[in-house]
Amino acid sequence: MLGLFLVAAVLMALHTAFTAKDASLHLKLQHEFRNASVSVWVDDDLAYSGKITGSTRKKFGLIPTDSAQGNLSQIIPVRSGQRSIRVRIEPDEATMQEDSIRGDFAARTERNLDVTARHSGLSLSWQGTDRAPVERSSMFGWLSQYAGSLILTITGSIMSALAGYAIKELPARLRSTSDSAPKTESPSSVGLSVD
Repeated sequence: MLGLFLVAAVLMALHTAFTAKDASLHLKLQHEFRNASVSVWVDDDLAYSGKITGSTRKKFGLIPTDSAQGNLSQIIPVRSGQRSIRVRIEPDEATMQEDSIRGDFAARTERNLDVTARHSGLSLSWQGTDRAPVERSSMFGWLSQYAGSLILTITGSIMSALAGYAIKELPARLRSTSDSAPKTESPSSVGLSVD
């Protein structure tokens, strides 16, 4: 039983290690809508969905105009490698806009994607260069990165198995020890009187 938990823990840890999102996409959106919905897909998987609002734009900082403006900054975890990013804006007062762009994500880096959404259209462009990785990976880099998680997963599974065993077996053991304990009789139950 304990071996089964251990095997399951190791398989889960390996799955996490190999499919982890080890890079990030920093989405920087500027828009001119009062209200809109934003959706971002990474390789056809929905990675972010949210609502954006814009405030009334003012001319010379004082006179309100009919247009709005707003922005959004969102960091989205992604897996390293070549990825397809698709952005959809669905404004309340205009037609839906969608565009996509491809990008290469190195492990432990962040790429900045500038998105400009106007009534006239949507544009996507990569900004600057990748932020440098924090550390260089070695041959066993993935192991060192996920060793703590792996050990905690295994330890948690063992503790859970031991707790389940204790909860199941402890009452039976307590019952069997109380049944086998010798019972002593009191003098009044035997019929002797104490003078």
